[in-house]
Amino acid sequence: MHRTQIPAESLAVLRRGAVMPAHLLALDAERRLDRRRQRALTRYYLDAGAGGIAVGVHSTQFAIREVGLYEPVLELAMQTALEWTPLGGRRPLFMTAGLAGATAQAVREARTARALGYHAGLLSLAALKRASEDALLAHCEAVAAELPLVGFYLQPAVGGIELPASFWRRFAAIDNVVAIKLAPFNRYRTLDVIRGVVEAGAEQRVTLYTGNDDHIVLDLVAPFVVRRDGVDVTVRIEGGLLGHWSVNTRRAVELLGRIHAARARGAIDDALLALDSRVTDCNAALFDVAHQFHGCIAGCHEVLRRQGLLEGIWCLNPVEGLSPGQAEELDRVHAAHPELHDDAFVREHRVRWLG
Repeated sequence: MHRTQIPAESLAVLRRGAVMPAHLLALDAERRLDRRRQRALTRYYLDAGAGGIAVGVHSTQFAIREVGLYEPVLELAMQTALEWTPLGGRRPLFMTAGLAGATAQAVREARTARALGYHAGLLSLAALKRASEDALLAHCEAVAAELPLVGFYLQPAVGGIELPASFWRRFAAIDNVVAIKLAPFNRYRTLDVIRGVVEAGAEQRVTLYTGNDDHIVLDLVAPFVVRRDGVDVTVRIEGGLLGHWSVNTRRAVELLGRIHAARARGAIDDALLALDSRVTDCNAALFDVAHQFHGCIAGCHEVLRRQGLLEGIWCLNPVEGLSPGQAEELDRVHAAHPELHDDAFVREHRVRWLG
């Protein structure tokens, strides 16, 4: 599948920038897929106004592949998205599937995602830690031959590898790349990606999305300037594909709308800039920064459990859970930043989503 085969209305969603939640995984007490609550999560994201969903990514837990859930989870999300009529009516979506593993596995997953109707694949390179840059690029090209790609700079703290600007320049030059998710949680490495895209002359084809959950607002409000052939090229990060936005998604949609409107007016005020630290404060509790991100998925689950969308916080790996003090930190940021949570929205619509 080539990028020119993506429906124009779906590609437009990606290009203009959207909220793309990294879909979580609803399990029951036996750590089996809870299909009812998994559907409810998809419905919640769509009703909240998300422009698409990323399924089978880090927040969905890479271990779904080991327990035979990769295809069922992708299929359930796509089926739900096609059948559900969101608040305000149906609208185009951009659907992304997580792709992982060595080349043979990633190619298989790309073919599965393509058959299910996904528009692109978010390609994790975590399984190729010892590969050379040439080998990494050969891997990316093989997968891109099956499905349009969203590049993924996953932070090393949760399994990613360091990737220099030279890699991103060569990656962005691959014709079937449509976007890159920047999630190194590091400003220097974020700039490496942006510089690579501009040096490849790919800034019109490759849309940038933040995955830096620790720096969401400033990623989205700041212009990035790279000099190419003596001329300054300005690019923007247009939207977010974020684990942070797997919860409180309605507020995320409102936030991105506010940012886009302020950028269009050329009026980024102090109140908007101040939201960066507030959102990051929430993320510190959600992603368990105090314990090197051990409870990052369980923290997201806990927010949805408290809101009644999940029954529990179970992960596929039994050792994954909340860290000591993380629940109290979630209490603190919930009380400190009431304008950033979706409690009332979820309470109003939860029965409909679970129906």
